[in-house]
Amino acid sequence: MSRCRLWPCAGLVGGALLALQVSATALPPPAYQWATRGTPVPSPVLYALALQESGARVRGRLIPWPWTLNVAGQPYRFADRRSACSALLQALQTVSAKQVDAGLGQINLGWNGEHFTHPCEALDPYRNLAVATALLLKHKAPDSDWTAAAGRYHRPAGGAPAKRYRRAFAKHLTRVTTPNLQGMKTP
Repeated sequence: MSRCRLWPCAGLVGGALLALQVSATALPPPAYQWATRGTPVPSPVLYALALQESGARVRGRLIPWPWTLNVAGQPYRFADRRSACSALLQALQTVSAKQVDAGLGQINLGWNGEHFTHPCEALDPYRNLAVATALLLKHKAPDSDWTAAAGRYHRPAGGAPAKRYRRAFAKHLTRVTTPNLQGMKTP
């Protein structure tokens, strides 16, 4: 599988990269508002989750990157959907689907692949966000908050990995929901 780091590939995506940066200045961007419309999931929660799952630094800003894969614990970012799809199909031939996460919400294809008609559909940003919204809602207990739901989204069994995830997610959520921090560059 070829590994494409985001910054060397930036020239390949041209206008798409610019569009992502422009939309990232309005937090959360419209796609997150669309994905959560008609659900009790707040769009800033979904955006913070995507930052945690697929966030990439582009020109000093952290933005969710739609063509992100995690294969057996190794992250990969691709310049375009076609390249990511090719790598995804190759990964599914070499490792268990339970070791492959894809897209903005890093949906695990072994545990949640039934939400897609084809593995590469997980790389469609709108479909990926819709599935991530449904999974967040599934993990939201009536007596808990969205940070706890995000922890269960990452690791339903809980434990130390879910606790670490909740801490990191909460930082993203604070940054997204605090108006004077929204436009700040991240270190």
